[in-house]
Amino acid sequence: MPTRIPPPSRPATSSTSRSTEAEAKSSQPASSPKGAGARGPAVKDFFDDVRRTRGAEARRAPPDHGPTGRELVRKDGSLVAELPRATAVPMPTQPSSRPGMGAIPYDGGSTFRVWAPNAQRVQVAGDFSNWESVELQREPSGNFSLDVPGAKAGEQYQYVIQGKHGDWRWKGDPRANDVTNSTGNSVIVDHKSYEWKHDWEFKMPAWNEAVIYEMHVGTFNDSPGWGPGNWESAIDKLDHLKDLGINVVELMPSAEFAADFSWGYNPAFPNAPESAYGSPEDLKRFVDEAHKRGIGVVMDVVYNHLGPSDLPHWDFDGETYGKGGSYFYTDWRAKTPWGDTRPDYGRPEVRDYLRDNAMMWLRDYHMDGLRLDATKEIRQASGADNPQGWQLLRDINDAVNREFPQKIIIAEDLGNEGGLTHPDGANFDSQWDSNFVHPVRTALTAFSDAERDMNAVARAIGFKYNGNATQRVIYTESHDEVANGKQRLPSEVGGWDSGGYHAKKRSLIGAALTMTSPGIPMLFQGQEFLEDGHFQDGDPLDWQKKESFAGINQAYTDLIKLRRNWNDNTAGLRGENVNVHHVNNDDKVIAFHRWDKGGPGDDTIVVVNFGGKQLSNYELGLPSDGTWKVRYNSDWQGYSGDFGNAQSFDVGGKWNGKDGLPASGSLNNLGPYSVVILSRDK
Repeated sequence: MPTRIPPPSRPATSSTSRSTEAEAKSSQPASSPKGAGARGPAVKDFFDDVRRTRGAEARRAPPDHGPTGRELVRKDGSLVAELPRATAVPMPTQPSSRPGMGAIPYDGGSTFRVWAPNAQRVQVAGDFSNWESVELQREPSGNFSLDVPGAKAGEQYQYVIQGKHGDWRWKGDPRANDVTNSTGNSVIVDHKSYEWKHDWEFKMPAWNEAVIYEMHVGTFNDSPGWGPGNWESAIDKLDHLKDLGINVVELMPSAEFAADFSWGYNPAFPNAPESAYGSPEDLKRFVDEAHKRGIGVVMDVVYNHLGPSDLPHWDFDGETYGKGGSYFYTDWRAKTPWGDTRPDYGRPEVRDYLRDNAMMWLRDYHMDGLRLDATKEIRQASGADNPQGWQLLRDINDAVNREFPQKIIIAEDLGNEGGLTHPDGANFDSQWDSNFVHPVRTALTAFSDAERDMNAVARAIGFKYNGNATQRVIYTESHDEVANGKQRLPSEVGGWDSGGYHAKKRSLIGAALTMTSPGIPMLFQGQEFLEDGHFQDGDPLDWQKKESFAGINQAYTDLIKLRRNWNDNTAGLRGENVNVHHVNNDDKVIAFHRWDKGGPGDDTIVVVNFGGKQLSNYELGLPSDGTWKVRYNSDWQGYSGDFGNAQSFDVGGKWNGKDGLPASGSLNNLGPYSVVILSRDK
């Protein structure tokens, strides 16, 4: 029998090739199976030669034998010696009767089940068999399965597949719950083994209470020059988020991707947490520690495309249909902006694969929600409506609502499609809102005051999907808004002087509008201490800025406390209601009324000066008479020594109607590029 080369084990070091979202999504997989040269943006490593040799040997196997896999291998692919043969263990001759897909441990072994509808035969080889192949049994569904005695959690494995045309290939498990890396082996995981310590203490906040913080684990807390940040380093900064007032963290995609540095929007193994960030248990500990601090965790998932590189799915079972095979569309719908790897939402097995992935994050990792990337590329293909994509979105939301109605599902669509968050549509809980971020950023970054359009800002503040404030997530910075040719607001405003007066002043206006407008507010990591430049996956946050701009960090903390009504006097900021009652496009001032049920401690007035002039004795409408106290003044020098410290005194409201409201009052000072927030005591 010809010799076979076993799959490689985890290497001593992994690739440090950097891959931004734009770069990672630009390349397409070749039509050949992964491991035969289709690597995309990841750098070439010794696995390529090993896999080519292994594939060539496997193709010479006689039809009644699969690979034996008993050799040790040097990095150059040459054989060193043979492993001892495994002790013979009687294997079942029938498919497994246990439920589930992938590798699922049970007492005494593991069940393996994989979908390979066009394969002639499927085998599994791994540590448990000394890399000798074990034959899986065909099921009528197109699955192959077997209960394999002795296969334990932590052991590595791969599938050995005889394709439709008789050729053999080694493949990672598309449903692997852990991998050594994106070109390495799959690993058996027992999700029941982790002991949750703080999970019972946590309750996901109501949508109108949530304040989201978008985090990229690789750059959130890291030192330049080595590998990316990880779950352990991120845990070290969770107290900062708690002190800031954050109660939901939204993780940029953290499923296994090519190389070690990436934005994460190039998933190779969607069920496996990124190996460079740590183990599955490390991720669970991160969630556990976040829950301990009252912080929910939302995972960003990518279903609009896969890869495009290092994909086990590509040509998985020997039938490509002229493209990538069973997991992918193989007609005009295959094309996406990031490669021809759009999943085939018309196949129930593929919809199940993606829906099961969504449920896995919620069940096994106790995530508190999901954010689905680029849903417009799911519900459409090449600009045309795709009903099969709509069906996937609905399937996911229906499944979550049945089992986890308290968990939030957010769409990133940016297509202004109200049907995404409508109960009769895709039924998402919320969606990222371009109707807010783009007009607000345009007003903040305009070169001159004359170019700032208060009417556009008024529309941005008042917009809702389907009449529901929490159906939109609002922000001025996100990973997309601070990269891809754009920069963070302080750099867009201040240019080279990103820590200067104008950068601080106008970025704080954006923060105040985010925290006071209807919607679920979101910050991007580092925004709270004036991080500048543009986002890169290899450029960690500069935590020294938290000390350098301690006042700005305090300003964000104060805004979040008001948004969450910590002092019980701004409940209206959590309410559904808004009335932009004052729009002065000459002086560049806008004011709006927020309320829930109304009355003292609830009604809140937000006054924003988008102009560079300090205004005195400024008259504006109020909902009622009484004393309207200043809760926040962004011109306070405690936030920055170069602010003007224009003292805004409490406003005495009188029953003298203005701006369509029954009362009015005069604000003695309104500083340049400043925000003042008013409310009445209970």
